[in-house]
Amino acid sequence: MLGVSTSTLRRWESSGKLVPERTSGNQRRYDLSKIRPETFRTDTKALRKTIAYARVSSHDQKADLERQKQVLEMYCASQGWTFEVVADLGSGMNYHKKGLKHLLEDILEDQVGRLVITHKDRLLRFGAELVFAICEAKEVEVVILNKGQDTGFEEDLAKDVLEIITVFSARLYGSRSRKNKKLLEGIGAAVKDSSK
Repeated sequence: MLGVSTSTLRRWESSGKLVPERTSGNQRRYDLSKIRPETFRTDTKALRKTIAYARVSSHDQKADLERQKQVLEMYCASQGWTFEVVADLGSGMNYHKKGLKHLLEDILEDQVGRLVITHKDRLLRFGAELVFAICEAKEVEVVILNKGQDTGFEEDLAKDVLEIITVFSARLYGSRSRKNKKLLEGIGAAVKDSSK
């Protein structure tokens, strides 16, 4: 298959260029899909899994998360797919969610053949197109159940600005401890003094 002699294969093995598998009778076996993946591909697509991804932003939306999971489970089951549901609770702007990291690791390791989500925004608020590009490069089919109507640029921009304001205001109001309040009062006093 490779057009080389047995002695060349042994020389490649001793130099570390090839790593054969040994049988119980100590014979060498070579996986051609590892040596020349562009020519000899194994049918790994059939072994890759379907992941259904659900996400909500906050704890008070847990009922919505359960509904998302049920919709995804019913859809995947109706298609006859073997699937795994990955659910996250966190902002659509947070890239450090456990489920999202798990999903991306599996996609990069060629373990995912299909990604199913209810809405594009459930994956990420910003950067979903980057994840979709990775999926395309790794030949992962992306299924979005509710694509909805195409919105205009202005409407998308307004939604994005609203999301940013929501996230940052939640962080600001969530950080209103006594220590932070004292710090803010000190900064306010310093600004007043400097303007006199």
